[in-house]
Amino acid sequence: MLRTLISGLLAFATLAACASGAGAAVDSGRGAQIKDITTIEGVRDNPLVGYGVVVGLNRTGDSQQTVFSTQTLANLLQRMGVQVPATSIRVNNMAAVFVTAELPPFARPGMTIDVTVSSAGDAKSLAGGLLLMTPLKAADGTVYAVAQGALTLGGYSAGGGGNSKTVNHLTVGRVPAGGIVERDTALDLSSMTRLSLLLRDPDFSAARDVAAAINKEMGKEVARAVDSRRVVVLGITATVGAVPELMARIGSLPVSVHPPAKVVINERTGTVVMGSTVTLSACSILHGNLAIQISTTYQVSQPTAFSSGGTTEVVPQVQVQASDTPAQLIQLKEGATVEELVRGLQTLGAGARDIVSILQAIKAAGALEAELEVL
Repeated sequence: MLRTLISGLLAFATLAACASGAGAAVDSGRGAQIKDITTIEGVRDNPLVGYGVVVGLNRTGDSQQTVFSTQTLANLLQRMGVQVPATSIRVNNMAAVFVTAELPPFARPGMTIDVTVSSAGDAKSLAGGLLLMTPLKAADGTVYAVAQGALTLGGYSAGGGGNSKTVNHLTVGRVPAGGIVERDTALDLSSMTRLSLLLRDPDFSAARDVAAAINKEMGKEVARAVDSRRVVVLGITATVGAVPELMARIGSLPVSVHPPAKVVINERTGTVVMGSTVTLSACSILHGNLAIQISTTYQVSQPTAFSSGGTTEVVPQVQVQASDTPAQLIQLKEGATVEELVRGLQTLGAGARDIVSILQAIKAAGALEAELEVL
């Protein structure tokens, strides 16, 4: 019987040839509009959450063991003038759910928003359900919207017992335009005399270029970079339409963006994403595989015929096999690109998970001139 299979990876980055990346290619950047790389400070979405009930299910709702579902239905019926003990209620056709939504900036009463409904109990499916009126609150406890409507799941379940088929996730659904905004949360822009633009990705060069582009468009020094994230625009006239007119004027201005050199790896899935600006110092990589296989078989030892005092014993037979493939070597010159690295690793026959380990070893050796982020 096969008991254990251990697979190891030998990835060595020899330090003899590792040097600094003086010969790396210069990134010329890429063009982008200011409105695509910045947001206005204070103008953002706000998360909303509520607790509600989905009814109309076809025996796919919460079970009797879900106590809070029966209590919720009993309280709901009591508010409608129906007195029913919670212990006598069956909740097969309903499910307790949490309702979430995003309140967009400048939301006005009467606007509709999409809501997401997720089962909070042990319901099997929310297909065909109807969400009853559910207040949606923000972090301050104030109700900003109310949700109600029929759910759409984008999946189905057919069959039953041991012969069934399920497509997609059936305990989470959406109600398109099912939420109605009840409170005005719009930011008053008419009283603003200064505006702060926040870069989506912090970068000192990008902040400097955004401020320079705004000053050139306005013909005077009105913008300045505070740090790698924020650009402040001063001298705005406190009138209605001043800020929207300013953003419409400067939003389409082109600036040069220099994305940082970064390698993102996910060891759980073996995914590796590398930007085109990632370069390598000169280094050598030695890669090989070591596999150890341990198997156990059992044999029965019986005493000879007509012998006295003998017993039948089970004797395990353990076999150990080890295989070590010859190490393979690739060498990368100064300023090697991502394409050259991938081509070399493919030549070694390295898989995605091997590449993850090799990249970590290259970074530890100081030959990877990029930020290594592990998810």
